[in-house]
Amino acid sequence: MGVQLARAGADVSFIARGPHLAAMRERGARLLMDGEEYVANVRCSSDPRELGVQDVVIITLKAHSVAGVIDAMQPLIGKHTAIVTGTNGIPYWYFYQHGGKFAGTRLESIDPDGSQWNRLGPERAIGCVLYPAAEIEAPGVIRHVYGKKFPIGEPSGERTQRITQLHEIMQAAGFDAPIREDIRDEIWLKLWGNLCFNPISALTHGTLDVITGDPATRDVARTMMLEAKGIAEQFGVHFRVDVERRINGAGAVGAHKTSTLVDLENGRPMEIDPLLTVVQEMGRLVGEPTPTIDVVLALVKQRERMALLAA
Repeated sequence: MGVQLARAGADVSFIARGPHLAAMRERGARLLMDGEEYVANVRCSSDPRELGVQDVVIITLKAHSVAGVIDAMQPLIGKHTAIVTGTNGIPYWYFYQHGGKFAGTRLESIDPDGSQWNRLGPERAIGCVLYPAAEIEAPGVIRHVYGKKFPIGEPSGERTQRITQLHEIMQAAGFDAPIREDIRDEIWLKLWGNLCFNPISALTHGTLDVITGDPATRDVARTMMLEAKGIAEQFGVHFRVDVERRINGAGAVGAHKTSTLVDLENGRPMEIDPLLTVVQEMGRLVGEPTPTIDVVLALVKQRERMALLAA
C-alpha cells in the first residue's frame, strides 16, 4: 500500500523495525508486482515521535498486535487524524454509530481494557477491508500475489470529505477502493472466510485449495460460516453472496497458505481472537449458539499454546 500510495504522490511514511527498517532505509521500500519492481524512497522510522501528527494513519498490523502499540502511536494522532483499520476481523470501533440497542458496545475479546476505543477513538476510525494477498520476499521487499481491492467506509455510512479524499488517493495509487455505505457488510464478507479457513489451516496445514476441495474440511468450514451468518444477520449484516460461492472463491485462490498458518510455521502468535473469539462473543450477545466455532476455537488456541511452548 505504501509503495503505491507514494508513487501516486502521497506523502508517505513507514513505521517499521528490525531488518525491514534497515533495508528500507538503505534501499527504499520495494514492491514486486506484475513482473516489475517498484521502489519508493520514503521516510522510515521505528519512532513515531520523529514523524509527528499525520492526516491518516493506516494500521496494517495483525489485529492482536494493535493494543501493544497504542502508546507509541499517540505522536501520530492529532485532532483531525483519521485512523484506517486495515486489519482482519472485527475492528474495535464496530458498534460505534451502529444504531440499535448494541450501539456503543465494546467487545472484550478484541479490546479487553478499552484502550483502542478510548485512546485511538472510534470517531477517528475509517473501515478498510484488505482483499489482496502479498508475501515477504526479503527484508524491505514485498511480493504482490493477487488482488487490488480495498473497500473503505465510514462507521456511519456517510460520504464524508475525508472518506472521499482517501478514496481519490487510493484510486490514484491503482487500488480498487469503493466507498461502501455499510462497510460492516464488507468486513463480514472477508471475515466469513477468515474465521473458518484460517484456524482450519493452522490445525491441518492445508492450503485453501485443499481445505475447500476436501469434503470433510469443506463441511466444517460451511458449518462455521452458517453459524456466523446467523449471528451477523441479527446485527443487520447482509451477505451478498451465498456460502458455496464464498467457499468456491477461496478455493479458486489455489495453493495459498493463510496468514494464520504462516504465523504458526514461523513461531508467531496467531490471529485468533479478532477472527474467531469475537464471533463467539457476538453470538453470546444475541443468544446464538456456536457449537462448531467453539470446538475449532478450543483446538486452535491449544495449538497456539503448544507451538509457542515449543518455540
